[in-house]
Amino acid sequence: MEKIIPFTVNDLAKITNHRSGEIKFGEKMLTVPKGTNPITFLKSCEAKYVLFGIPEDIGIRANFGRPGAASAWDSAIKSIANIQHNRFCKGSQLAVLGQLNVTEEMKEVEHLDFNDIDDRSKLSQLVEKIDKDVSHIIFNIVKLGKIPIVIGGGHNNAYGNIKGSALAKGKPINAINFDAHSDFRILEGRHSGNGFSYAFEEGFLKKYFIFGLHENYTSKNVLDIIKKIEDRVRYNTYDSVNIRKEKDFNQEMTQALEFINDDFYGVEIDLDSIPNIACSAMTLSGFSVEQLRQFISFFAKNKNATYLHICEGAPDLGEEKNNHLIGKLIGYLVTDFIKSNNQ
Repeated sequence: MEKIIPFTVNDLAKITNHRSGEIKFGEKMLTVPKGTNPITFLKSCEAKYVLFGIPEDIGIRANFGRPGAASAWDSAIKSIANIQHNRFCKGSQLAVLGQLNVTEEMKEVEHLDFNDIDDRSKLSQLVEKIDKDVSHIIFNIVKLGKIPIVIGGGHNNAYGNIKGSALAKGKPINAINFDAHSDFRILEGRHSGNGFSYAFEEGFLKKYFIFGLHENYTSKNVLDIIKKIEDRVRYNTYDSVNIRKEKDFNQEMTQALEFINDDFYGVEIDLDSIPNIACSAMTLSGFSVEQLRQFISFFAKNKNATYLHICEGAPDLGEEKNNHLIGKLIGYLVTDFIKSNNQ
């Protein structure tokens, strides 16, 4: 866990807006005491959920996307610290581990150009490096019987979440992905568009369901690949559910759960599935925030829910006056997960 920049009690105090007569999450969330081994602390603490940030956008750059997702963790933790601690949801259920130290890697990519074949190779190598760090950290959290809540970075980090969880459980796991894109593209070097295909190919991902694919942005090649392995990879499309109304949103959630619920599963959320959210692949058409919240509540209820990952949000790409709203949205999603998972 040496690649983590710990989030201290002082860090928490600085971002918590204290107000008389109120108790905020920031006053109750747990942090690893200075000089204490994180694994030892997490093992003995009562918190069931472990918050972990990944402030990078290298996988997005490697996929020819717009950088900016590195800022989501900062925005989210500030919002989460200021949620009200009350009978609906308690801050003491959360331990804040900290963030992955990607300072050197982010410096390295500043001047790399995706269009240069050598630079593209370097970007992929850096993603592989991050894969190892993420999977190691997730492995340790899951092995302790805790549930990681991972915030930030590109969807390349789905690979590390799945691999780490599978190694901790001693077998491949399943995944449900609320996403406009499959991220099941060809194995051409690691980036944010093939985290699930690499995890599948390497035997860490058993079954995979993509919820809400956008028909206009899914290649024939990906659809052909999925058709051949539909006993293990399935999807529905946003267009069939919300536009043509051929399928019902709630029924689709039930069917997706039936598909993945034979084993442990990760809940993956790509914020580019929501309209007008600043992210690497912003959309004008998509599911509503309310539908996303319902989705998280539904899939969190089950005992097989192993982790939550919220990615691709990029506050830096939005209007400055509104860039705190992505953090606020992530705060809603995190508490929706905890409230349902604790029932």
